[in-house]
Amino acid sequence: MSRFVPAEELKKVYDVFGHFYSVQLDSGEIVHCRSVLELVDKSCTPGDLDELSPRQPDAVFVMMNPGSSRPLVEVHNHLRADELQKLSVSLVPTRPDTTQYQVMRVMRLCQWRHVRVLNLSDLRCSKSGEFIKQFTRLETIACFDAHSVFSEVRKRELSQKLPRARQTPVVYAWGLSEKLDPLIERCLARIPRQQSIRGVLEEGTTNKYRHPLPSLQKDQQVWLQRMVRHCLSFEQ
Repeated sequence: MSRFVPAEELKKVYDVFGHFYSVQLDSGEIVHCRSVLELVDKSCTPGDLDELSPRQPDAVFVMMNPGSSRPLVEVHNHLRADELQKLSVSLVPTRPDTTQYQVMRVMRLCQWRHVRVLNLSDLRCSKSGEFIKQFTRLETIACFDAHSVFSEVRKRELSQKLPRARQTPVVYAWGLSEKLDPLIERCLARIPRQQSIRGVLEEGTTNKYRHPLPSLQKDQQVWLQRMVRHCLSFEQ
């Protein structure tokens, strides 16, 4: 395995684009979201990022929620909860977080040009504990589950974001929290059974996949090695 490439070098090779939006619930509460993230090497063109483009991503990662990444330009995508099925994608340059640099390292070693990132939930919240409280409250009190692209009302949108080819890997990397089980089960029910699945599965579990960014760098390197080895073994 080659050296652990620092973020400053990765920035010179890859661009990041995301779709950000805000939803006003019936209660008047506004929640801030990101529906998709596109990580591409700088040789890609804007047309390559279109969900309907003939050139599809090399892999689709599914992680917990968008974390701390944010748009680098002002965004005015505001809509009501009952309008989510009409949501159209408008990608803008995005400031990546440290997790996305790990994905870039996988891209580099697997020689992938384009990775799409989806999340169990679109809710933008950088602290996992607060995120879990937020999505639980929204689903139980506000009866709002459309914060997830895997919800029933967004199945058409999801079909456009998932790979068209069954051999294109979908990489699970949402972490080990049991409190995510409702979101994980919803996701697994929507992924086609024939889809090629990757991920660092936690021993003794059937649906908990290691997150790309454990706290220690040595553990990050272990995840990277295991993830790349797993992906490349299917390509040989």
